Amino acid sequence: MNNIGFMQGRLSPLVDNQIQAFPFEYWENEFPIANQLGISCMEWTMDYPKLHQNPLLLANNKRKILNLSEKYNIKIPSITLDCCMQRPFWKAQNKFILKRLLDDFKLIIQAAHNIKAHILVIPLVDNGSISSEKELKLLKNSLYHLSEFLEERQIRIAFESDYKPSILKSFIAHFDDNLFGINYDSGNSASLGFDPDEEFDHYGERILNIHIKDREFNGNTVRLGLGDTNFSKVFKSINKFNYKGNLILQTARSKDGEHVKELEMNLAFIKDTISKIQAKS
Repeated sequence: MNNIGFMQGRLSPLVDNQIQAFPFEYWENEFPIANQLGISCMEWTMDYPKLHQNPLLLANNKRKILNLSEKYNIKIPSITLDCCMQRPFWKAQNKFILKRLLDDFKLIIQAAHNIKAHILVIPLVDNGSISSEKELKLLKNSLYHLSEFLEERQIRIAFESDYKPSILKSFIAHFDDNLFGINYDSGNSASLGFDPDEEFDHYGERILNIHIKDREFNGNTVRLGLGDTNFSKVFKSINKFNYKGNLILQTARSKDGEHVKELEMNLAFIKDTISKIQAKS
């Protein structure tokens, strides 16, 4: 069975009313709460503008993170880089901005290695969407020059994209499959009206990480089971392609502030869905 994890912050109060942001005041509390819920993995989050204040980039916090991880049996295999969506290096307007953003990116790669994370999720969505051949070329060239740095630290990049399945297949073919793959997001795909069968048939073998969420078609994130994500198709495809990676709950937040209960309900939904599909197979 795949490891079911959660997106950091989902067990904390909202930050500035955002659905996702690094929980500076509560991040340590999430480890024991996740342990109590029987969750064994977490996807870390990185944001601008307070990137350099993130505990992951503070040298004296490396041991604290590793100790919490060990004490509460919560692995941190992946990091989602919302910072790259907020300030995409592939959209840099000059070489000085590009260098600063890529220097930050290298710091994150090293920090990921320090806590034994091995996947960095780069969101090519919203403000990070690629809108020109120039941006695509800059993305490819920048990551090509970082390939050795990534390989030495055993870090892989998983792109999350709003490309149609056929275009995403062509896009990922430009990248070395030893270092680069895809982050599949069940909710974003449902919102865009994509068919899971078509998606997995086009690039299922390149999926490194999966975000589990539910969204309405052309709409917002909702509690699992209330949107347009076809979870039956998603999990049948996961089984078909023998995906062994993690399933990260990047689910809706509670409307009444009961965020732990909300995640607990979503966790129960996904476990029940997996059990039903396995019973039928």
